[in-house]
Amino acid sequence: MMSVLAPEKTAPARVIRLTPRPEPQSFEEERLHRKQRLAATFRLFGRYGFDQGLAGHVTARDPEFPDRFWINPLAVHFSRIKVSDLQLVDHEGNILIGDKPINQAGFTIHSAIHRERPDVIAAAHTHSTYGKAFSTLGIELAPLTQDACAFYEDHAVFDPFSGVVLNDDEGDRLARTLGQRKALILQNHGLLTVGPTVEAAAWWFLSMDNAAQTQLLAQAAGETRPIAPDIARLTASQVGTHQGGYYSFQPLWDWITAAEPELLD
Repeated sequence: MMSVLAPEKTAPARVIRLTPRPEPQSFEEERLHRKQRLAATFRLFGRYGFDQGLAGHVTARDPEFPDRFWINPLAVHFSRIKVSDLQLVDHEGNILIGDKPINQAGFTIHSAIHRERPDVIAAAHTHSTYGKAFSTLGIELAPLTQDACAFYEDHAVFDPFSGVVLNDDEGDRLARTLGQRKALILQNHGLLTVGPTVEAAAWWFLSMDNAAQTQLLAQAAGETRPIAPDIARLTASQVGTHQGGYYSFQPLWDWITAAEPELLD
């Protein structure tokens, strides 16, 4: 008879504590950090197929001038964006750094969010396929999985769809609907996420799009069994923190900067 070898003693479980990011020593250091993560986000979104023509924008608030933010130039594919391509814009729509146009709807949406939410460093919105498909249902994400619980009671539906967001009133309504949450489902439009770091906002977008895809697949297969509210709420407190979003982004940062180091130029 074949025997199965087992260790004589069971090793005690080890708790791995992730090292927090050191405090930046200057505005210039923090600015470069945010711009590099912003460029990496576009490269990642390009890999995930989130680029859709002229649509899609991610922003990062400038650390020295909080009424200004960095945004991608219009009509540059996400997979080509580098740090040096990023444009700096103020809340009046003036392009202060950069020589390319920007997405007007992107400016309207992000300007309203950055004005309304001083805690938000970054915001992400694209026309991802699963995000768009899910947005047509007009419902919030259900707590069907552990990952989806990250958004439990922390997102809302922006309804109704009223065309491309081009005027300030619509941008303000969107920001009010977001409130203090981390994400919105824009009815018949797509997804939007925010965070106190570029890393968190980017990770929440990737995670939310995945949760939308998972729910669409599950509902197509049959009747779903959501997680009970008390367990979903507990799980949200475990997996839905912005600190968790920050750390979840790190493996993606390591991957994309190793594969496409030119993005840092």
